[in-house]
Parts: sequence; structure tokens; C-alpha cells
Amino acid sequence: MIKKVLVTGATGFIGNYVIDELLRHSCTVIASSRDEKKAEASDWFGKVKYIPFDLQQTDPSIDYYKFFDSPDAMIHLAWQGLPNYKNAFHIEENLPRHRKLLKNLIANGLRDLTVAGTCFEYGMHEGCLKEDMDAQPANAYAIAKNELRRSLEDMGKESNVDIKWPRLFYMYGKGQHPNSLFSQLDRALANGDKTFNMSGGEQVRDYLPVEQMAALIVKIALQIEVTGVINCCSGKPVVLKQLVEDYLKEKDQHISLNLGYYPYPDFEPMAFWGDTVKLNTVPTH
Repeated sequence: MIKKVLVTGATGFIGNYVIDELLRHSCTVIASSRDEKKAEASDWFGKVKYIPFDLQQTDPSIDYYKFFDSPDAMIHLAWQGLPNYKNAFHIEENLPRHRKLLKNLIANGLRDLTVAGTCFEYGMHEGCLKEDMDAQPANAYAIAKNELRRSLEDMGKESNVDIKWPRLFYMYGKGQHPNSLFSQLDRALANGDKTFNMSGGEQVRDYLPVEQMAALIVKIALQIEVTGVINCCSGKPVVLKQLVEDYLKEKDQHISLNLGYYPYPDFEPMAFWGDTVKLNTVPTH
């Protein structure tokens, strides 16, 4: 039974919700992030053991498994530089830093690791995306994540570590990055704007409220029966324009959508969503 869970990236958008979910499961949580002041402002701060840590300061001579109080399991959510997906920083700096830290933890005793992946690892594949598809990452962030996954798979085999790699699709909710679609929409509504600029809105995507995404990550992390890559998504394709309209209806708000103001992103296909067959086999504990 997993009792003590280390969560990195604790103060990030998804991190806050994952910690709340772990606490609901009566787990002892060790939370870590770079920004202690931001952590202190979180509702969960007094309910966890908080250990500040900056990945840039990783020192190979330190036993990070002991440093983080010898957790039963780890959920690694930390990742810098988002949402700038194309920056080479992800490959040149993020990848070696994260690989170094996780290699150290595994070498010193960690045997259960869940790392947040991304649907961008699938690259430009259209349609329903399944875990057994070849990864063809098309931006620096996805390339770095995919390389980290491959490294961890090798480490896992060598050291008998349970590696779970939830590939996160799209999510939305309170605390999201201010440049995200729904953060911008909420801001426009709060400002009383008459129109909201967006793309053509014809993209087909897979979205989940962040609370549901966090619940899936925790469900995956607290078991070892289903491992490897696991799509973390709704499995339901939705047209972005329709999602925005439903969001407005749910909030009983109205704003004119200025469709086509922004071009469609060039680093992702027009239509993709996740297959949930493997996700649905993950047991609840």
C-alpha cells in the first residue's frame, strides 16, 4: 500500500490539484517546488511536508531519495518553460536536468515513479491516438519528454522500477497559465469585453477539467498493475468552438467569438483525441 508520495512541481497548475487529490486518499504528501513563498500561499501547505528544491541545483553527490524522505512513490510534474513548446531549452537544459535527478532517485532506492508526459509526443498523428502508436514528437518540449520517457524505461528495466507515464491531453480550470485559452476567456468576461479573439475554432481536441485530470493521475500513481504509457484524457473528441460555447453557457455568460483572429497552431494536428481503453483498465485502490 502506497502511503508516502513525493510530488514535484507542487505549485504548478496540475500540481495543486494532484496534492489535494492525494490528501483525499489519505496519503502522506511530500511536496516540492522552486518557489517556497508560492507554496506557503497554497491551501495544502500546512497538510504536507514541504521540501524546496531547484532542479538547476541538482548535485550528483547527494542521495535525493533520502533528501526527499524516502518516498514510497513519486509523481514528477515539474517542468520549466511552458507553454513555450518550441524552445530548444527543453532539449538542451530541461532534459538532462530531469534525467539526472530521476536517475539519482532510482539509483538510491525509488521503485515507483509516475511522470507526466504529453499528448504532443504523438506528433502530427490525426484521429484517435493509442499508446502503441509510434511517438513522433514535432516540437522541442515533446522531443525532450519522449527522450526522458525512453531513458526511464531503460532505467526501470535495469533497476526493477514501476514506471507509469500518463500522457496528458488538454485540461482547463482555475489557476491555469494566463495565456491559456480559458484564462484569456475568463479575463475577457471579467473585463466586460464585447468580443473574444480566438482561432477558427474548428480544431478537434480532448479536454478534461483539471480536477478530473488530477484524479486520473493519482489513480494511475497509486497502483502498479498497469504501467508504461497511459493516455490521460476523456476519450471524447470535441470541436473547440463548441467547447467554448458550452463553457459560456455553463457560466451563463455571453461574448461574441471573433473566430479566425489567430492562425491555427503549426505544432499540432487539426483533429486528435485519446483512446481510453488502457486507462479504463487501471484499478482503483
